[in-house]
Amino acid sequence: MSRVLVARLDGDGDVLLAGPAVRAAAAGGAEVTVLCGPGGRQAADLLPDVASVLEWACPWIAADPPPVDGADVSRLLESLRARRFDVAVVLTSFHQSSLPLALLLRLAGVPRIVGISTDYPGSLLDVRLRPGEDFDDDRPEPLRALDVVRAAGFAPPPGDDGLLRVLLPPDTTALTGPPGHVVVHPGATAPSRTWSPDHWADAVALLADDGHRVVVTGGPDERELTAAVAGSRALDLGGRTSFRELSGVLATARAVVVGNTGPAHLAAAVGTPVVSLFSPVVPARRWAPYGVPHVLLGDQYAPCRGSRARTCPVPGHPCLDLVDPGEVVTAVEKLVEVGR
Repeated sequence: MSRVLVARLDGDGDVLLAGPAVRAAAAGGAEVTVLCGPGGRQAADLLPDVASVLEWACPWIAADPPPVDGADVSRLLESLRARRFDVAVVLTSFHQSSLPLALLLRLAGVPRIVGISTDYPGSLLDVRLRPGEDFDDDRPEPLRALDVVRAAGFAPPPGDDGLLRVLLPPDTTALTGPPGHVVVHPGATAPSRTWSPDHWADAVALLADDGHRVVVTGGPDERELTAAVAGSRALDLGGRTSFRELSGVLATARAVVVGNTGPAHLAAAVGTPVVSLFSPVVPARRWAPYGVPHVLLGDQYAPCRGSRARTCPVPGHPCLDLVDPGEVVTAVEKLVEVGR
């Protein structure tokens, strides 16, 4: 059995978008290990066809990067050598380089390394894909990742639709009540990629007025936010679900309202329609909810377009905060009608 490493060192959303590529790598019977950062570990644990997960905080990827530490790098190299990989596939976004990790993989003795590189890779990559020449760099992230694993010699299994997937979500009706709620997820790791809290609260109130049963979700560090957004009009599950339990909450929802953050892709992975408050700091054509009905809200031509800013660089956060909360209700109704 061949041993394949699929590396995606980013957050949960990016790791979920790599899921179709992981399934393709495993399709021929290979044992697949996912190398991810701490921010992507929850998602990696939910991907089908993953034999093991290797976690490493990467100094050139993380938004709050750890210092480069020789002992830490040595531990990573030791872990990689012990697994004796036959091939490594390095998955990156358009603004990242595959070469630093390729160097470490080469030092760890990985005999075949495949990745995307604009820069000359020398002997670091055995197969190099060049953006705009070997593939369309404007494709959605799941298709970009599939381009890389195909270059490594892997193809999706017959009948695989190429959509996002996770392991079977748990039954969370004890938390949410019966299926049919609308999930509102107001938080995001990058403040630029979500609405202001008062807009979220207004949208929850309008959704409740429209007859929807609203469930507000968020992580343990977002309890204050979710409580303010839910108010007395919605069920507040902030800090009360694991990432896997969140997949269950999303799976039984009629629609999910969320910024450009990991739970948007988790909703897509369980097949739930998404209303996406999408800031154009990154291109929607690459990171919009993939493979499910969705509505994008937000000015995709705002001055922050393409800046990759984590905090909005424009006073007033106009790309999203000019979206009227009533537009969310209209978008939810549109998606619910499609699903009927």
